[in-house]
Formats: sequence, C-alpha cells, structure tokens
Amino acid sequence: MTSLTHLDAQGCATMVDVGAKAVTTRTAVAAGEVRMAPATLAAIQAGTTPKGDVLAAARIAGIMAAKRTPELIPLCHTLLLTKAAVEFEIDEAAGRVLITATVRCNGQTGVEMEALTAVSIAALTIYDMAKALDKTMVIGDIRLLQKSGGKSGDWQRDDA
Repeated sequence: MTSLTHLDAQGCATMVDVGAKAVTTRTAVAAGEVRMAPATLAAIQAGTTPKGDVLAAARIAGIMAAKRTPELIPLCHTLLLTKAAVEFEIDEAAGRVLITATVRCNGQTGVEMEALTAVSIAALTIYDMAKALDKTMVIGDIRLLQKSGGKSGDWQRDDA
C-alpha cells in the first residue's frame, strides 16, 4: 500500500511539500448544475428575481471562491491564479442552470480544488439569490471535467 501524502509519519495531517515539483501551467475545468422550477429559471433569465441579477452575483462569487480555496479547504496550497472564469448555460428543457468553471495557474500543484470550489459556490449563490422563489432547487452533479499540467499530465472525464 502506498503512503498517504497528507499524513506525516505519526499519522497527523500535513500539507504536502511541493517545493521540488516543476512549475508548469495547470488548468482545471469543473461543472455542476442547479435544477429548479420553470418559473424560477424564467425569472433568473429575465433578471426579475427579488435579489437582482442572479448569474452576475454567482459569477463573481465563483471567481472569489476559486481565489480563496485555501481558506476553505484544509491543506490546499495558496496559488497565484492566472485565470478564474465561471460560465452559465440555461437548459430550459431540463429546468436547470449549468455551471462551468475554468481555473489556471503557473505553479507546482494543480487547480482542481479551485475549479470545484468555484462551481460549488456559484451554485450556492444561485440558490441563495433565488430561494425566495423556489426552495426546492437542487444543487448537483459537481465534478471535475478535465485537468492539465504537472507530472500526471492531462486527464479528461470519459463522459465529458
């Protein structure tokens, strides 16, 4: 069995030392969704929710979350991000907002957690901004779609 990278010899949690790793361009893309009632989706599209422009707030929240991931997730490294983007697609037929986050840095460790955090917080912000209209919204299917850079190279989800 291989040793766990986030535990020291005594079994205590530790942050991995990435100092000897090469600096490479690292990119991660994550996705998720918020399912909701058709009327809620229509209000988000029209910009008529009680709290204002839901997607604008969710985009900013997602970007801010990517930048603050080490404050939220224990043992994550602080990274100098060169890109953090959050995009939305309205899927009227399925009654959902699809969320995609792309995060990039030139560094010694990957940005998968930053992309996943951006999607998660964008989804939570959509819920918060529209909950007065629909408390039955469902956040889900948050997943990594692809990553590139680093020793392990490129990876893409088969069903992406």
